[in-house]
Amino acid sequence: GVRLDVNEIEYRVLAEWIAAGAPGPGNDDPVIESLEVLPPLTTQKVGASQQLVVMARFSDGHVEDVTRWAKYTSVDLNVANVGEHGEVKFIGAGEGAIKVWYLNLNALNFNTVRFNEELLGGESPQQNNFIDEIVNRKLAELRVPVSPLCDDPTFIRRLYVDAMGVLPTPKEYQAFLDDLRPSDVKRAALIDEVLSRPEFVDYWAYKWSDLLLVTGARLRPAAVEAYYNWIRERVANNTPWDVMVREVVTASGSALENGAANFYALHQSPEEMAETVAQAFMGLSINCAKCHNHPLEKWTNDQYYGMANMFSRVRAKGWGGDFRSGDGNRIVFSDTQGELIQPSTGKPQPPRPLDAEALPFDDTGDRRIALSEWLTSRENTYFAKSITNRVWANYLGVGLVEPVDDMRVTNPASNQELLERAADYLVEYEFDLKKLMRVILSSATYQRSSVAVEGNVADKRFYSRYYPRRLQAEVLLDAVSQVTGVSSVFKDREQGTRALQLPDSSVDSYFLSTFGRPDRIITCECERTDEPSVTQVLHLYNGDTLNQKLQSNEGRIEKLFSQKTPAAVAVKTAYLDALSREPTELELQRLVAILDSEANLAEKRLVLEDLYWSLLTSKEFIFKSPKNN
Repeated sequence: GVRLDVNEIEYRVLAEWIAAGAPGPGNDDPVIESLEVLPPLTTQKVGASQQLVVMARFSDGHVEDVTRWAKYTSVDLNVANVGEHGEVKFIGAGEGAIKVWYLNLNALNFNTVRFNEELLGGESPQQNNFIDEIVNRKLAELRVPVSPLCDDPTFIRRLYVDAMGVLPTPKEYQAFLDDLRPSDVKRAALIDEVLSRPEFVDYWAYKWSDLLLVTGARLRPAAVEAYYNWIRERVANNTPWDVMVREVVTASGSALENGAANFYALHQSPEEMAETVAQAFMGLSINCAKCHNHPLEKWTNDQYYGMANMFSRVRAKGWGGDFRSGDGNRIVFSDTQGELIQPSTGKPQPPRPLDAEALPFDDTGDRRIALSEWLTSRENTYFAKSITNRVWANYLGVGLVEPVDDMRVTNPASNQELLERAADYLVEYEFDLKKLMRVILSSATYQRSSVAVEGNVADKRFYSRYYPRRLQAEVLLDAVSQVTGVSSVFKDREQGTRALQLPDSSVDSYFLSTFGRPDRIITCECERTDEPSVTQVLHLYNGDTLNQKLQSNEGRIEKLFSQKTPAAVAVKTAYLDALSREPTELELQRLVAILDSEANLAEKRLVLEDLYWSLLTSKEFIFKSPKNN
């Protein structure tokens, strides 16, 4: 269709340029230096509109209104829509930023749309630490009331699942409930206990194996074991995150003796190494800058190739050119020469960690050492914020920045003050992740009920309540095994190995693949999914995994049946095993009546199987939130 109307200014600009002989750019042409959006910050109501004005300042000192030619994008379409020329319409409550892009520069306009005109009644929200102070202040600005704290049964199940990926046993559940100390005291003690458990190590070694792509699809078995054991040892020793990352980035030597060296067995080109380091440890996708200046960020094509050139001297030998042959022992080392050519210029860019100072070409030292020092320094705020956001998202379900590994300036946090303060806390305590986890878990924000109250139903990212989400694939399979008392069997693994103890994500498991286990091929949180599917429903309904465990002659159900356990005890046992709570009086009465009505022993066994099946396929079991909390 028609793109240019003869009566509009765009037509006149092009016509005048053509009439002037279509001159090319000159060396003395003014260059844009800054972009400003007006107003920068507003408070709005649903249904209101706001026209933005965009001003560009150039190197010759002149300022130009470029509202008409800027490009606009709404960061949250549930809050605001924006038209082609910067007219914003507010359609929902929350914080809606508008991203403005003009001549390779980006700027943001921030808008607050309150959930309620007045903050609904009730007591002031509890504050246990700085997290609650900042979260509660944001909620007050948005006029959002908070849900009360969850009860003790909910807390122990939530903590166990979030921090260790296991369910509390009935004995652990009862011991916690029988503890007569004040709630905050016994919860703090339980947090400390959980952070020191071996299951905590299993869970976080598995999580960092996702991030670092430990997979037999690209590594030989011995290399997989070496890489995983290296990660697990660091988690077990609570190695500071900055130390662990420096060891990865500067890894050299045998991939079997130094497991971290497998990072360079997986990533073999300088460009791939640079992109992976930026994504994994700073939450920055710099891929777009490989061909041109990044349209959504400040990174230029020159900066991309400067960063990639930091890895141009990484060399490796071994495998004979094919990782599928040999023992997987790749030897990684740093050469003293070699540069990466930038295609657009035909010359190498000076080696440079993104926006840091460049290194001289004639420096023969390992460039990765300088890169790792810049990467983990206090000056590089992306580093601390990225890992803080990953840890926060694990426990709260929704990252302060979403997607969790997209830390672009143009993708602002839901609570920027909290992200900065939590990252500063991590830096203050020398990147001790357990300290960060402890302060998160101890907060009233984490311990809130998932049940919405009047006024916070629509809140999806400001933490007025806990957000239920589905158990991840490995946790779900382990939980099913724990409740039924029948462990899963994995090829070439000892009996009793849990899914969260598998070093290799390529181990065959239809259940894990169906429920969203990542392939660990690319460094992206998008590889793991908790999206529901018909395949998942059918597998729970009549798949082999669940039914074989329920029908096993060596599991929990068989023991209850063979010991002629009274119906009331069997029902309570099932609820405590699966849901970490006792059945309600109504649930107990109905289920006991059904069990007692069966005189036939075979039928009674089937009823027990059905009871466990109904619990293990319920939303209350599959999601990280008990029935009433």
